[in-house]
Amino acid sequence: MKRLLSVFALSAVLAVSLSFAALAQEGNGMGMKKGESMKKDDAPKTMTLTGEIVDMGCYMGHGAKGEAHKECALKCIANGMPMGLLTSDGTLYVLTMSHSDADPYNNAKKMAADIVDITGPVSERSGVKSLEVDKVEMAKTDKGE
Repeated sequence: MKRLLSVFALSAVLAVSLSFAALAQEGNGMGMKKGESMKKDDAPKTMTLTGEIVDMGCYMGHGAKGEAHKECALKCIANGMPMGLLTSDGTLYVLTMSHSDADPYNNAKKMAADIVDITGPVSERSGVKSLEVDKVEMAKTDKGE
């Protein structure tokens, strides 16, 4: 009986070791192929984007946006609903908070349904675009206001 348990335990250890070795051969677990590594060019680029701040729940659920939805969006965002920036070409960015300064993100919460300029690093992962809010202000008009 001891011999059978020893053979079973050794087989299990060998199977787990081979599984980890196979995973290591396939890639690094970050969606990269064997031999690929993060490049400096893969770092998020800081950009300034213009668009409307929307609450993600209502926008994704039924396309709610604009001045008619402002009161609801403010309430949803104040209660923890994530925010997004909807650009004029229809691109939607999930807004994220800077770990070093939460103030701009918190200020953006009060600007739901407004057209704003947001500056920060832009990223995309698994098909989702995000914009970290480093700076937010009302969008400048053509008149230079």
